[in-house]
Amino acid sequence: MPAPGIVHIGLGAFHRGHQAVYLQSYRVRTGDDRWDICAANIRSNKAICDALSAANHRYAVVAYQNSQTSTVTQVESICEALFAGESRSELLARLCLPSVAIVTLTVTEKGYGLKPSGLELNMDDPAIAADWVSLAEPRSVPGLLLLALLRRRELGLAAFTVLSCDNIPHNGARARTAVMALAERHTPEACRWLADLAFPSSMVDRIVPAVDEAALGRAASVLGYRDDLAVITEQFSQWVVEDCFPLGRPDWEHDGVTMVANVASYETMKLRLLNGAHSILAYAGLMLGHSTVDQAVADPVLLALVRAYFAEAIPTISVDVDLNSYCEALLVRFANDSLNHRLAQIAMDGSQKIPQRWLNGVTERSAQGKESPVTALAFACWLIHHRGAPHDAAPYPVNDPLADQMAFCVDDDRAVWVERVLAVSAVVPSAIATDASFKKVVVASLDALMGAASEDDLISRLARLY
Repeated sequence: MPAPGIVHIGLGAFHRGHQAVYLQSYRVRTGDDRWDICAANIRSNKAICDALSAANHRYAVVAYQNSQTSTVTQVESICEALFAGESRSELLARLCLPSVAIVTLTVTEKGYGLKPSGLELNMDDPAIAADWVSLAEPRSVPGLLLLALLRRRELGLAAFTVLSCDNIPHNGARARTAVMALAERHTPEACRWLADLAFPSSMVDRIVPAVDEAALGRAASVLGYRDDLAVITEQFSQWVVEDCFPLGRPDWEHDGVTMVANVASYETMKLRLLNGAHSILAYAGLMLGHSTVDQAVADPVLLALVRAYFAEAIPTISVDVDLNSYCEALLVRFANDSLNHRLAQIAMDGSQKIPQRWLNGVTERSAQGKESPVTALAFACWLIHHRGAPHDAAPYPVNDPLADQMAFCVDDDRAVWVERVLAVSAVVPSAIATDASFKKVVVASLDALMGAASEDDLISRLARLY
């Protein structure tokens, strides 16, 4: 059995193209394999676990600056790949190894089992509902973490650090909230002990699109051989981590990781600017018939829309970074023609994303006495997305946990449509739900965009709205 220093939950392309690469750099630099990773999936994608095991956990990461320039990293920092679909016993055993000091997470917003506010458990999540009844065979990530921590305590082992690496604000605090909520249900006597454990947040940034056959073919031309496990990404990579690791950690600041006391300002910068702009390109771009980020940002109407959004969002962010230069660098990254980053991938789960990416900024601008017309327009594009049919184009599936509820809100009366959506408290903060000026702009934007007689008319109308 391997003796990993890290157990990772959420073995997808992003982890393999981001955290595992930083650990590979550490491994090569130091020759130290104590921080190798046991990576696991608990809900889906058994195939990647099996494929990694068959390949002795070795794969290539091809990082493109553009379609002509790339670099290759051979990654071997994952020492084991587990699928814990039906039974959690093997993964629980790994979590209770004395060597394990850190558990990292890339389980997406839904994996935390919380409502979008991040303050309470989502009892509509079947895994959370099951773990609320019993932790004998935990189904959710918070339930699994709680049971593993309690077992380590029984065994006399120190608690591991839970390092959240998902693209959501205060991700460490969210992990703690979910674990503590289940602990209060099942083991209230352990809550004081659990409250003292380390749940640092981190900010992650690297564009890692889903890999398709065409991407694997391009990678093969770079590698000189076929690697079905290859990860395709951009050359840019950033990881900002709160430095709170009672059992130790790799000295990965020498490998490009930024260690800070508080990651919140970096989270806000990335979520509102990079991710907020990505969401605008996704919903407006799909509406105009684009399919990838580079296609969308090459559209002068959408490029101008994103620049207008940046100008609106920047005053809500306080961080020691030149934000205008940061935004210009984002546009260069978006224009990378080698990634084939699908707008549909970004558009997924919008109800879980736009509160952090857009609406928190609207709330802050409102507190400053400022309106947010560009974000209101973007919100209207998101509503149109839930119809699943761009103008005169083939319909597409809407992948969102609230898709049915959002579809129910659609009405020929745009004011009624918007009123219904603003009443969805799981998405819209109360301050925005009662903001008459925000609602007015959303309704006007819907009226204008939905009234387009042709695609050219739609483009013209969109350009006049910001």
